[in-house]
Amino acid sequence: MATLCRLKLGSWMGQACRLHTSSSVSAKLHYKMLVLGGGSGGIAMSARMKRMLGAENVAVVEPSEMHYYQPIWTLVGAGAKSVNSSGRLTESVMPSGVKLVKSKVQEINPEKNVVRTDDGAEISYEYLIVALGLQLHFEKIKGLPEGFDHPKIGSNYSVQTVGKTWKALQEFKEGNALFTFPNTPIKCPGAPQKIMYLTDAYLRKTGKRSKANIKYFSSLPVIFSVKKYADSLWEIVKKRDLEVNLRHDLIEVRADKQEAVFTNLDKPGETKVVEYEMLHVTPPMGPNSAVKNSLLADEVGWLDVNKETLQHKKYPNVFGIGDCTNLPTPKTAAAVAAQSAVLQRTIKQVLKKEKPDQKYDGYTSCPLVTSYNTVIMAEFDYSFQPLETFPIDQGKERRLMYHMKADVMPHLYWHGLLRGLWGGPGPYRKLMHLGMK
Repeated sequence: MATLCRLKLGSWMGQACRLHTSSSVSAKLHYKMLVLGGGSGGIAMSARMKRMLGAENVAVVEPSEMHYYQPIWTLVGAGAKSVNSSGRLTESVMPSGVKLVKSKVQEINPEKNVVRTDDGAEISYEYLIVALGLQLHFEKIKGLPEGFDHPKIGSNYSVQTVGKTWKALQEFKEGNALFTFPNTPIKCPGAPQKIMYLTDAYLRKTGKRSKANIKYFSSLPVIFSVKKYADSLWEIVKKRDLEVNLRHDLIEVRADKQEAVFTNLDKPGETKVVEYEMLHVTPPMGPNSAVKNSLLADEVGWLDVNKETLQHKKYPNVFGIGDCTNLPTPKTAAAVAAQSAVLQRTIKQVLKKEKPDQKYDGYTSCPLVTSYNTVIMAEFDYSFQPLETFPIDQGKERRLMYHMKADVMPHLYWHGLLRGLWGGPGPYRKLMHLGMK
């Protein structure tokens, strides 16, 4: 047929060829389960869906060549890990047999069960899992992202800028080291202050701490949302002589002058200019544009899902996981792990026309790195109450928890979560606490 087309044997034959080609493409671009996004949630769910539905019925839409384990970037920015250790080829972490569509999602139409990609392709689906993550908005801070062309400024939130954090830390001589937390939801809300504690530890180790003023500027009214861990962090701040400025938001970076401009959120119009020798920027973040511009979004732009079942509130054949959702819990890889187990159960029951009965409790974990060998392992639920796995006080700095963060968790991520085999520590928590009140 292709040969006849090339020979152009008449207009009728040409039309027939085009019809044949079009129908075959359409057949290939329909999947029982379509997953949008190849991050932690998307890969984990594609692995789980492969086992449930068969690889030939599952596809993932993801344009990136590389997949990164982003939680380790806190340690990369402090020189404790290499950036190369955080990345693997996307194709290498894909479940075998599952189709990888290397395109960017442009439009989601849940009324027609169709997704359109940036290369013009249309993919139809029976069921949809949205795992598109969120978007960084460095550009919402005046002077960025072009400010990263200058030295002494970095950010652990992108692979392009995390190395600059380590370079700025190494080159620090004396003056102010500034760390920021924006006035938006962000992924891993503990990360902006983790690099502050590591900077303090590094400067002490290299004999420069006495020449440094370490300052944290956060838009939040608290240092951490869970009181138990916040109390521990305040003790560390006091003991290590760290300056914390709450309700302050970074609005401008004057990189040529090494100045950062903050606004006081409690006193609109009041700004403060602070010179820096080192600046770590946590950028404002927001919903994925394809989600925000679709009928799937809530009024702010996040994917509108049931917080217990992760099923979309309006479209029952659509589900969500991870940072793109409006789940009222911090956006972390640990949350994705717990969500993946619940979502698998939800989808299994929806396929059987049953009512979902397993509920996501909002579990998330935030390993608060406080030095090069200590971590406070924060674990909590939707109510911001501790939900701890180990039968010890996790509100204390511990060397054991540092090894969990630096060594155990990356292994769990690559070999457990991404293979759809790790759904969080929930089942083990009960065993750990047997015999305890």
